[in-house]
Amino acid sequence: MKVTFPHMGTMSIAVKTLLIELGLEVVLPPPITQKTLDLGVKNSPEFACLPLKLNIGNYIEALETGADMIIMGGGIGPCRFGYYGEVQKDILRDLGYDFNMVIFEPPQGHWREFYKSLKLLLGNISWTKVYTAWKKGWAKAQALDQISRLTNQSRPYLVKRKEATKIYKRGLKLIDQAQNISETEAAIKRIRTDFDSLERIEDFQPLKVGLVGEIYVILEPFTNLHIEEKLGELGVLVDRSIYLSEWIEEHLYLGIFRDNKHRNHIQELASPYLNHFVGGHGLESVGETVMYAKESFDGVVHLGPFTCMPEIIAQSILPTVSKDLDIPVLSLSLDEHTGDAGYITRLEAFVDLLARKEEKEELIV
Repeated sequence: MKVTFPHMGTMSIAVKTLLIELGLEVVLPPPITQKTLDLGVKNSPEFACLPLKLNIGNYIEALETGADMIIMGGGIGPCRFGYYGEVQKDILRDLGYDFNMVIFEPPQGHWREFYKSLKLLLGNISWTKVYTAWKKGWAKAQALDQISRLTNQSRPYLVKRKEATKIYKRGLKLIDQAQNISETEAAIKRIRTDFDSLERIEDFQPLKVGLVGEIYVILEPFTNLHIEEKLGELGVLVDRSIYLSEWIEEHLYLGIFRDNKHRNHIQELASPYLNHFVGGHGLESVGETVMYAKESFDGVVHLGPFTCMPEIIAQSILPTVSKDLDIPVLSLSLDEHTGDAGYITRLEAFVDLLARKEEKEELIV
């Protein structure tokens, strides 16, 4: 059995480690490229959102290189993600591929079905081995988040901002190659030292921008055209609203062990504008925008796949939040037609707007 799963940002590094430690043979899809997108667009319904199309492209490339088992997450609520697994399975079967797919649905108290899926994938395996494998994968997931935050917090201050991306990629490689938790921790220290050695701009106060929206397009740089890198090189400190380890906690069934204070806080902040779950991360997009306004961020960029219903709901509400709390919000819908040139132009114009707003406020003070 050769197992594969779709890319989503740096997720493959942590999940690959977990699966290998569990004794599975992993066939990773190649990194997402235009070819991946073209395959997904060609073989998916036109109205499907971008993440589904890229998943299809990932699966086709992995199946062509020998994978025969696909792992896919399930979902609940008013979001098409819950249908992804079955839709993708039908598309791939119609294309003639021979494979099995294990869909891990959120347990919601029904652990028997979850256990059946786990047993189908792993067979008879000791829980001690599962725990050991989880610890190694989890350490890498947390390390990936740490170097991502460190990169975003360092990039705008650097004299040579492009060096940040080079160091970040070096960090990804070190974490991927780490054989144990100690080596993973050493990789973080190495990257921190590399950043500390770089020359910084004196007396510089960057603009601060929060990044909110749908999980996939936030975490996957190919879909958002490397927005964190682009904004950072424009001198903006970017704070991403969600990270890989948070996604793993929610979607790999450790949600019952989470401290829900932050989630409850976000729901409370959103409640004057949106007081119920609308699927995906729609409610979070509203609440986190309020949070960034209260934390005196200069602006918010809201990302969502074109036709994504939860983010369309959030997008319709965010202008009111922007007006009430005096925080500029740029909403961007992403699909296979999104072009780099126009995208950069909109980001540059938004950053210019934020800079002018700050200058006016300083004059008033």
